[in-house]
Amino acid sequence: MSVINKLAHSLGRRDEVPNQELARELATKKDKKAIREIAENLWNKDKNIQADCIKVLYEIGYIEPKLISDYTNEFVKCINSKNNRLVWGGMTALAEVAKVDPDVTFKNLDAIKKAKETGSVITVDYAISTLAFTAKGNKKYNEVIFPYLLKHLSSCRPKEVAQHSEKTMPAVNASNKTDFIKVLENRIEDLSGGGLARVKKVIKQATAL
Repeated sequence: MSVINKLAHSLGRRDEVPNQELARELATKKDKKAIREIAENLWNKDKNIQADCIKVLYEIGYIEPKLISDYTNEFVKCINSKNNRLVWGGMTALAEVAKVDPDVTFKNLDAIKKAKETGSVITVDYAISTLAFTAKGNKKYNEVIFPYLLKHLSSCRPKEVAQHSEKTMPAVNASNKTDFIKVLENRIEDLSGGGLARVKKVIKQATAL
C-alpha cells in the first residue's frame, strides 16, 4: 500500500494528527523508501497532498533530522515556490537539516536569505533558525552568517527581537557574544513586558558563554 494513503487528506481528515502519526512511524522504523515516496509527492498535482507531505517531512526532521537531509534540494525548491505552505514548510525542514548537515545548508545560503527577505512571518522565524544552526557548524560559516544575523536583530520589528534573539543563540559563542549582547542592549529601549524579560534572559545566557 502506498504511504500516500496514510496522509490526512487521503483519509478525508482536516487535522494534522494522521500526518504526525505517520511521521513518528516512519522515523521510528527509519523507513527510507517510504520517506522517499513522501518527498517525491511534494510536487503532487494536488496541493493538499503537497501540504501533507511537507508536514510529514519536517515532523520526521524534528525526530531524526538525518532521515530528511538527503532532500535538502527539494526543500530549497520549496522555499522558492509560489505556494506559501511549501515555502514555510520547506524552511522548517531546512532548520532541522542544518542541525546535522550545516554544509548543505551553507551551500544554499543565498536561497535561504532570499526566502527570509520575502517570506511570511513563519518563514522568517525558521530562516533565522536555519541560519543560526548553519553558523554553529564551523568558524568559517559563523564568520559569514553571524554579521547578517546581527544586522537583522538590529533592525527587525521590536516584537520580533525576543524570539529572533532566542533563535540566534545556537550561533552565539565566546568569541562573538560581545557583539551579540551589544546589539540586544541597543534594542532594549524598544522593548517592554514579556519581550524585554526574554531578551534580558538571552543576554544573561550569552554572557555566561
